[in-house]
Amino acid sequence: MDDPGQLSEYGKILSLAIVGLLLVGGTIFTAKLISPKRPNSIKLSTYECGEEAIGTSWVQFNPRFYVVALIFLLFDVELIFIFPWATVFGNAEFIALDNRWGWFTLIEMAIFLGILIVGLVYVWKNDDLNWVKPRTVRPQVNVAIPASAYDKLNAKSYAIRDYKEIASSVATEEKAPKTSAPKPAFKPRFRKADDS
Repeated sequence: MDDPGQLSEYGKILSLAIVGLLLVGGTIFTAKLISPKRPNSIKLSTYECGEEAIGTSWVQFNPRFYVVALIFLLFDVELIFIFPWATVFGNAEFIALDNRWGWFTLIEMAIFLGILIVGLVYVWKNDDLNWVKPRTVRPQVNVAIPASAYDKLNAKSYAIRDYKEIASSVATEEKAPKTSAPKPAFKPRFRKADDS
């Protein structure tokens, strides 16, 4: 590092970032210059993965999406913490300095993974990993009808008539001349509203 012309490690990262920004910016600027410009209503509309953009964007999402996303983030962050731990844990220099270092890091990661496994078991037991929760509940109705009446209705066999026979019988009844007008089952009574 005695040579002042030598770039430091951070200087190399800075030069790579500058070159990357110049390349990306140059590509976007060149595309803007040479691309054809023929706007129309379809091109200027919002693209939503092939769906028509109709209505408001404030729609209700199923909360299961958030649960799955949180579980994914939980275990994704777990892996982010495990990789550097494995690198440090496998470093022979640290272990050679003190033998307790290896046991400490192993116990530390076991506690970390244990907490995450408890969270996974909790989510698993609550059926949050299942997209469709199969919870069948038999409806209970408090009525004065005895259960034997329901059993009698369920045990009875009913004759099933063909719908074609029913349709043909209705059609023949409509074609037959009616001898007398049927009497109404009830006579409606309407009260006039008081105008006073």
